[in-house]
Amino acid sequence: MLDQLTSSDIANEVSMMRSVFKGTVLIVEGVSDSRLYGKFTDRENVRIMIAHSKNNVMQAVSMLRDRRKDNAVLGIIDRDMDALLGKKRSPPLFQTDKRDLESTILASPALEAVIAEYGDTDKVRAFEDRYGPLRDCLARAASPVGLLMFVSYKKGMNLSFKDLDFTFFVNPHTLKTDLPKLVAHVYSVSMGQRYQRAAVVDMVAELMNDFGESWDVTRGHDAVTVLKLGLRAGLGSYNAKGLTDGELGGALRLAYSRGAFESTVLYRATWDWCRENGLKLWS
Repeated sequence: MLDQLTSSDIANEVSMMRSVFKGTVLIVEGVSDSRLYGKFTDRENVRIMIAHSKNNVMQAVSMLRDRRKDNAVLGIIDRDMDALLGKKRSPPLFQTDKRDLESTILASPALEAVIAEYGDTDKVRAFEDRYGPLRDCLARAASPVGLLMFVSYKKGMNLSFKDLDFTFFVNPHTLKTDLPKLVAHVYSVSMGQRYQRAAVVDMVAELMNDFGESWDVTRGHDAVTVLKLGLRAGLGSYNAKGLTDGELGGALRLAYSRGAFESTVLYRATWDWCRENGLKLWS
C-alpha cells in the first residue's frame, strides 16, 4: 500500500498535523532516512515525515510551501543521478552529499568503525596491501552498476536493476567487478533490449574512466552488498559469516556519528537555511 501513497496524501497528513504541532516538518524518502536523520534532529521541535519516494518528497514540499503557504517544511532527497544530469535543487529541497544516504555514510569514518566490528584486522590489512584501500575498492566495484543505470536512463533502455545477484559479476575475494558479466546479468532480467551488450559495456567503461571510483555515482546499497560479500568471503571475523545487507546497513547507520554528519554540506546548508528562516532542525 505504501507505493500507492501520493504527494497529496503526505501533504494532507502534514496539514492535519498542524492543529497540534507548529514546529518544523522534515520530509524524507524512506524509513532508513528517517532513522538516520532522527538521530540528529531536535525532537521537541521537529517531526519527520516519510514520503516513500523521491518524487513524493519534492511534490509534497512544493504543495505545502507554494499552495498551502506552510513555511516550516523542508525536504531531503538523494542526489541520485542529478549530478550526472546537471540537475540542481534549491531550498527548501536539499540533497545528500554523495549519490544517496548510504554512499554518504560509506564515505565517512563509519566504514572504519563497522570494519573494526566485523572485519578481521590482519585479513583486511593484507587485502589493502594488495588491492588498495577497502573504501576505494567498494566504490570501484559498485560504481559500474550506477553508471549502467545512467546509460539505461540516457538511452531509454529501461533496464531492470531490481534484486541483482552480485555473485554473478563481483569477485568476493578481490572485490572486482567483471563489467561484461554485469551487463549480461542485467540483460538477463530485462526485456526487449535493442543495444548490443558489447556496445553497452563500452559505454559504461568510458564513463568509468571519469567516475569509476566516485561515491557520487555509486549507489550505497550496491556498495553495502559488495562489502557484505567481502566480509563473508574472507575479510570478516566470526560474527560476519551470516551478515545480511540489512544488518550491515543498520550497523553503518549506528556508526555514523554526529561529527561526521556535521561535516557534510547537507548539514551546513540545512542549518543555515533553517536559521535564516527562524526554524529549528538539528539538536
